[in-house]
Amino acid sequence: MLLSLTLHQFALIARHELGICEGFNVITGETGAGKSLLLDALLLCLGGRADSAMVRHGAPHADIYAQFDVTGNTAVATWFASNERMLDEPEVLIRRQLSSNGRSKAWLNGAPISLAELKSLGALLVSMHSQHAQQALLKPQFVVEWLDEMAGTRALAEQTAEAYHTHHALVREAKALATHEAQRQDRINLLSSQLSDVAPLLDVDYAAIEAEHEELSNIEALMVEASHSLHLLDSDSDEPDVMTLIGQTIKLCDGQSGVSQTFSQASEQLYLAQQHITDVTALLRDYAEQQLPDPERLQTLDNLISLGHRLSRKHGVLTGALIDTAKEWQAELETLENAPSSAVLSAQIDTAWQAYLGLAEKLHAERQAAAPAICAQLVTHLQPLALPNARCNFVFTSKSQGSASGLYDIELHFSANVGMPMQPLHKIASGGELSRMALVMQVLYATKGDEGNKPMLVFDEVDVGISGATAQVVGAMLRTLGEKQQLLAITHQAQVAAQAHQHILVKKHHEEQSRSELEILDNDAQVDELARMSGGVNITEVTREHARSLLHDVAR
Repeated sequence: MLLSLTLHQFALIARHELGICEGFNVITGETGAGKSLLLDALLLCLGGRADSAMVRHGAPHADIYAQFDVTGNTAVATWFASNERMLDEPEVLIRRQLSSNGRSKAWLNGAPISLAELKSLGALLVSMHSQHAQQALLKPQFVVEWLDEMAGTRALAEQTAEAYHTHHALVREAKALATHEAQRQDRINLLSSQLSDVAPLLDVDYAAIEAEHEELSNIEALMVEASHSLHLLDSDSDEPDVMTLIGQTIKLCDGQSGVSQTFSQASEQLYLAQQHITDVTALLRDYAEQQLPDPERLQTLDNLISLGHRLSRKHGVLTGALIDTAKEWQAELETLENAPSSAVLSAQIDTAWQAYLGLAEKLHAERQAAAPAICAQLVTHLQPLALPNARCNFVFTSKSQGSASGLYDIELHFSANVGMPMQPLHKIASGGELSRMALVMQVLYATKGDEGNKPMLVFDEVDVGISGATAQVVGAMLRTLGEKQQLLAITHQAQVAAQAHQHILVKKHHEEQSRSELEILDNDAQVDELARMSGGVNITEVTREHARSLLHDVAR
């Protein structure tokens, strides 16, 4: 339940805090006074799209606060839990701030909240019903969706649509496979041939092969260089080698280490160098004295390198990238070979179609079983609205082929006159009849659901096209509905406004800067507003008396 709506620097409203009562709240005012501003503000607090034009001229930003009582609302409690938010109190405060630069922010109980989260929460708090519902009523899909909501088959309808889309996707895949089957097989053959070419190179490190080939091709010269290096480092000849010179230097430094720390440090480093040279000498000696490699190994390496260069030229790929390219060929080949065959897809299509048929037939049965009772509800609510002979029926017509909505087209047929056959609603209903049908359908839709989780209902001029005694019946209907759940409606009908538990007037003042203000009416003020709505600009005692009679009828 909405407890209050606070607006600060919002459009024509400088600042106002409006309390909303539990029952049927009605908003009235002259055209252009700003009645829709309240609904716009509420929509923003439910995650609606922001517009910098909503910020009052000259103000840096606008703020809207909506406070809700969610006591006993398990749907809201579940939402808080699933979104990892704490609900410590039975009240929820939503704040939305709009800046003149076009940016907006939102908070939930003081913590930032994304618009996506706000929309999902808002759908649990408020159910909006617009004045354009009668146009939507002419669209077949609206009737189907409304029937599913009333029959409790919406979840089954969604499963059916999902099954249909699954089947349709498989059919498209099969058609694409049939179209490209020849090209696919040609590509498989090409990739297999290419991979067969490079198979000898797939399990080797080509860079290491090239390095080994380079070394073995020059092994004799390298062994000679190793012997020469070994002679310079450590030899038995009379010529001084590196090890001899280092030994002499160590002896000199040791002799002066007691006099200077520098010589001591130099001696330590020379000992280390001597150890390193010993290791290098052993390494070079092993290399210089090794046996010459097997000529067959060199030939094997030469063959692999030659193959690599040949395949590089053949496939237009750099030698170093050949292996990586071959891995890409292998991955593509596996994808093509693992793609479903026509036979496999055909079996999947049959299975998917049977799954769809099962759901669609069950959906049709449940829709058909629920339709008579739903039509009876429609008629019961329509007849008091100056349609005493109203009759309606859902007509199911088998489709030539299934669709996402099921196996049958569904039309709402209607007749308002005795002895006249029922026909599709969009063909025979007048504008006023459509308005009344749309209103009743919205009222029935709004009252559907769990008692403790029912959202606040908002009707935006849904009584358009209705007047006189019918408007009075509509007002009584909305008042009765308001006694079960909170309701907020904009109306131009005095007969509807008189039925409200709380009457909110929106007035515009033309001063240096236009502004609108909100006023909760009672007693004489409410009588004057109802008189204005009934009789126009000139309020007379006659129109006041008519307004009093409307209020008196409600009181009785």
